[in-house]
Amino acid sequence: MDKILKQALLYDFYGELLTEHQKSIYEDFVLNDYSLSEIGEDRSISRQGVYDIIKRCDKLLNGYEEKLHLIQKFLTAKEQVAEIHAYASGIKETDCTPEKMTEYLQHIENISNSILEEM
Repeated sequence: MDKILKQALLYDFYGELLTEHQKSIYEDFVLNDYSLSEIGEDRSISRQGVYDIIKRCDKLLNGYEEKLHLIQKFLTAKEQVAEIHAYASGIKETDCTPEKMTEYLQHIENISNSILEEM
């Protein structure tokens, strides 16, 4: 996964667990694409100070994901919903046989059961 995308997902899921100061700096760096120098100038702290805060936030957010696996569960559920959508689209086809429809419905049921078990 792309580093910026991963940081954005980590922030979306766990950002509220950071302090307000950490959140604002992390948002500016990851979401607003400000440079370390720009953030430092804006807050009257050194570029190194900004870098340290961002690294600390990365470590905290990754630690939360290692323990809770919310992003992993979200991405898995998203893939499973896409599978359900594909099977449902197959059922809508005009030439879908009753046997094929039964097969697709069984797949949909299995996938939805898997999603429910994860929750």
